[in-house]
Amino acid sequence: MTERVTLITGASAGIGTELARVFAANGHRLALTARRADRLEALANELAAKGGKKPIVIACDLQEADAGEKIAAALAAEDVELDHLVNNAGFGVFGDAIECDRDEQVGIVDVNVRALTDLSLRFADQLIRNKGGLLNVGSVAGFLPGPGMAVYYASKAYVISLTEALRAELAPRGVRVTVLCPGPVPTEFQARAGVGSGHNTALLNVPASDVAREAYRGLMANKRAVLPGLGIKIVPFALRFFPRGFILSATSRFQRQRR
Repeated sequence: MTERVTLITGASAGIGTELARVFAANGHRLALTARRADRLEALANELAAKGGKKPIVIACDLQEADAGEKIAAALAAEDVELDHLVNNAGFGVFGDAIECDRDEQVGIVDVNVRALTDLSLRFADQLIRNKGGLLNVGSVAGFLPGPGMAVYYASKAYVISLTEALRAELAPRGVRVTVLCPGPVPTEFQARAGVGSGHNTALLNVPASDVAREAYRGLMANKRAVLPGLGIKIVPFALRFFPRGFILSATSRFQRQRR
């Protein structure tokens, strides 16, 4: 019988690393992918030292058009198939869209949108066959317009919409589908995005380890969405009471305070 694994993208840091630890602690064999092979190997060795089989390491840049094919080939070479897929990889760029590097912003679409879509569709048949689960990492940003991080916010709106639609399509076939929508999480994301420290979001911050635990529980319970932290949970509800123009203006002011 072909061995089943959980594939986690962006596993070399932040929420991805914590998700790997949580899935491994719950008995899942893992396949880990990210750009930084050294970090993946260190994580794989850490998890193997705690018992169980060493995770499969797939060093891959999801910005590359053939990333999905490389991942599929690596899994096939190990004679494994997926029962869970965690699309965690993603990044953002802070600043006005017309002033930021165009190629870098298109790269956001490559990773946050194209690669996530490719992997979700590419491995859907395996998830169906194994009655598994799909966890896509969105963001509370996906509920908002995002001047100051326009492409990132838009990409996460796509993730939320796609995941909810896939949930409706895959539920009758026995697949759990959940979107994770965290707020601010202290990880390398902020430095990568170029976010300044001009506005303190500490009250909304939730540690990556807590986010990962909530995400795992939510997926296993087949929740539609997981919003870690009380402050973040009220955001989608509160947005219903304000005009879109007001939200746009408020988000713009907030982002400019973070420069």
